[in-house]
Amino acid sequence: MRTIDLESLKIFRTVVDEGGVIRAANKLNRVQSNVTTRIRQLEEHLGTRLFRREGRSIRLSAEGHTLLTYADRLLRLADETVSEMRTGKPKGVFRLGSLESTAGSRLAPILSRYHSVYPDVVVELATGTTGALVTRVVNFELEAAFVSEPFTAPSLQARRVFEEQLVLVTSRAIGKVSAPADLGRSTLIAFAQGCSYRKRIEEWLGSANVMPERIMEFASYQAMIACVAAGTGFAVVPKSVLEALRATKSVRQHALPKRFSNNGTYIVWHGDPSPSLRCLLSLLVTAADG
Repeated sequence: MRTIDLESLKIFRTVVDEGGVIRAANKLNRVQSNVTTRIRQLEEHLGTRLFRREGRSIRLSAEGHTLLTYADRLLRLADETVSEMRTGKPKGVFRLGSLESTAGSRLAPILSRYHSVYPDVVVELATGTTGALVTRVVNFELEAAFVSEPFTAPSLQARRVFEEQLVLVTSRAIGKVSAPADLGRSTLIAFAQGCSYRKRIEEWLGSANVMPERIMEFASYQAMIACVAAGTGFAVVPKSVLEALRATKSVRQHALPKRFSNNGTYIVWHGDPSPSLRCLLSLLVTAADG
């Protein structure tokens, strides 16, 4: 079966980027009929419509969106391959995902070093929960992501890179908490479903058949810690985040049992790593050894 050539994917992506065939033809220095023919041939080869016409404009179909994800990845890998063959260094866009806690407390020195060694790579960092990030890597929307256990991703490669200690935090007005029952029916402050740390605290509460009175969901640790400090409820956070935010004195910390507090952060990716990812993996090993 005939394979898809990179030039056809480049034409397809340019039509998407430029919002139409005429502007794409001008951008590519091609005649309009040539661009139209290449798109039609691509649709015939794939057996599906890639665009839907709406009046005088065109929009990507659902199948077109799927192809765009793969086209971006294949064109990026092609550029990286040529660059590495010529210069020995990767280049292009590197889409990386991370937990907010990892991005805030662990990645700054590593990405700074990465940028200084590989200046031609543009790192696009997206944050989210473990569940959301794993899904985006599986769907090829991200090349790799830093996620936390527990997670399930049998189709992905995974490497443990950081160790985190989770602590329970309450307002300073709350006394010692050594068991879930000590919290009464307080409010749990957490990220949305899909957060691994939320799973940990829910497992700890569930081990004593304790349910929070309600759950308030936030999108940042700064907001979570501020609400905890104000007495709104309790949360579980990595100790490294409290230190990075200089928030260790604004809340009271309570130790969790080791099976809930000791948590590993992993980097996950698909198949063989690209040149950009391979270089990041190497830096992570160097950072761990140092």
